[in-house]
Amino acid sequence: MTLVDVINLFDTDEKCRELLVRLRWPIGVECPRCKMAATELETAKQLFYCKDCDYQFTVTAGTIFNDSHLPLQKWFLATLLLCEARKGFSANQMKRTLGVSYKTAWYLCHRIRAAMKEADQPLLDGTIEMDETYVGGKKKGTGYRGGPGPHADKQIVIGIRQRQGTLRFFRANDVKSGTLAQYIRENVSQDADVIITDELPAYVGAVIKFKPDMPHKQIKHRARVYVEGDIYTNTVESAFSLLKRGIMGTWHNVSAKHLPAYLEEMSFRFNRRKNANLFLDALRHMITAPTLTFENLTS
Repeated sequence: MTLVDVINLFDTDEKCRELLVRLRWPIGVECPRCKMAATELETAKQLFYCKDCDYQFTVTAGTIFNDSHLPLQKWFLATLLLCEARKGFSANQMKRTLGVSYKTAWYLCHRIRAAMKEADQPLLDGTIEMDETYVGGKKKGTGYRGGPGPHADKQIVIGIRQRQGTLRFFRANDVKSGTLAQYIRENVSQDADVIITDELPAYVGAVIKFKPDMPHKQIKHRARVYVEGDIYTNTVESAFSLLKRGIMGTWHNVSAKHLPAYLEEMSFRFNRRKNANLFLDALRHMITAPTLTFENLTS
């Protein structure tokens, strides 16, 4: 799907709604309240009616699109732009491209990101790469949370990737073994073949806490060794590189509060980078994701 395709195929709200109906209810319209079958009313606004609970609704009711006065074509254009921009798309650029206010563009982008959040993800298997990085400034001379070192005031991002498979990003409070073990436990299968990390000592304890006999291999970056046979963390580090290019070159300023949303967007797009139906997949998530109000986003 290209920008020209979206402009030509979805030039009216009616055409946009037809696609959303097919994505939300592939086997027939059902009431979002009682889940019973509903019928379409003969109105200009494409309303649906459920006689079981006497409820009228539209295809966007209770979704990310809820209560939006923005034309659906602009929603579609924004979704495509976020999906196709490998290093992200800023709200300021969205404002100029769509011709909307900055507040509208910012809220629009965050609602799309909220829909990209994955739920009920399967555990990762096979060869697992895990690494950490720091984002959010260049302050030096003091350490993370006041201790000695170069990472004061920076945010920790944990990356876990199944080799030739799925990537997951997380914002972490620290890199202690207990914290790392929790992320491994929640995302990695007990039957994984091996976990590969760098030589950070906390990874040793984290893997042992996860599973005492889990194979664990470390690559010694401090000794300037980056590949040793099949032992490396280069694939998860390539995803870190895209993330940092997005922060430095596109978004410029990402707050700690909203960093998880940007991580979700990056991992969603990275995991589907070879998917020809990325745009439709994003819309499918948006039409099934819960409502995100501006008050909840900014609270």
